[in-house]
Amino acid sequence: MTWTTQRQRGSAGPLRLMAAVALGLGWRAAHVLLHPVTLVYLLSSPSRMRRASRRYLARALGRPAHWGDLWRLYFSFAATLLDRAFLLTGRTDRYQFTIEGLEAMHAHAAAGRGCVLLGAHIGSFDALRSIGGADASVEIRVLMHRHMADAAHALFNALDPSRAASIITLGDPAAMIEASECLERGGVIGILGDRAPRGERMIAVPFLGRDAPFPGGPLQLAAILGAPVLLCFGLWLGPRRYALRFEPFAERVTLDRANRDAALTAWLTRYAARLAELCRAHPYNWFNFYDFWQEEEAGP
Repeated sequence: MTWTTQRQRGSAGPLRLMAAVALGLGWRAAHVLLHPVTLVYLLSSPSRMRRASRRYLARALGRPAHWGDLWRLYFSFAATLLDRAFLLTGRTDRYQFTIEGLEAMHAHAAAGRGCVLLGAHIGSFDALRSIGGADASVEIRVLMHRHMADAAHALFNALDPSRAASIITLGDPAAMIEASECLERGGVIGILGDRAPRGERMIAVPFLGRDAPFPGGPLQLAAILGAPVLLCFGLWLGPRRYALRFEPFAERVTLDRANRDAALTAWLTRYAARLAELCRAHPYNWFNFYDFWQEEEAGP
């Protein structure tokens, strides 16, 4: 089972209620409520989700995953969702951000050329966006598929209207034109590279000790755009604490026509290797609650 076939939990109503309660009560009270909410969510989650999370955690931790590990993973995810409500509404006064490598992105902008930020479903991408916003000195746009989290995205866009304007929807005819124009203005294009909609080509590369399917699309897009690529991660370190990292990945992703498949596999292998390092260092930050390695489909 992949993330595209896994039934989305929740709807717009409960999400809006949760956001209203959090913003109404304040962060401290809402953070206390995260504990029973996480427990209910963990106990009621489908067994296949818990099995998938256990397999991931065992690989990241290097030992069998226990219930306490599952709790920490689910709680970390809940904490980043709570923080989104505050980050998207600009209530960041009590947040602590440690930022590394931002000068690389600014250097590209100062040189009059943009760059591609290649991230993953690790930590919080909205924490990365918190350094920007509508008044940022660098234009930030995000390439995003329409997928099953439409209810969540509708809520997040309502909390921060500038967020919707910053999204470029993949699949729209004008998507690549918008992305190229942003880069020409010295802006930044963000895209997540560890998940794809059904039907996109997947390539198996080593990840946490076993081959796992990664989408080739994000790196192919980076090659088409022809801009420098930085890896970017917003790691959750604890209550209202994030480490924002920007790391050089490629001056330009090139895919030689004669050896296109081999070149794409090599780039994906590099990306997956760095993601694996971060998962081992911050195992409770990776939020893909499905059979990522497709082990249940493949069987023993």
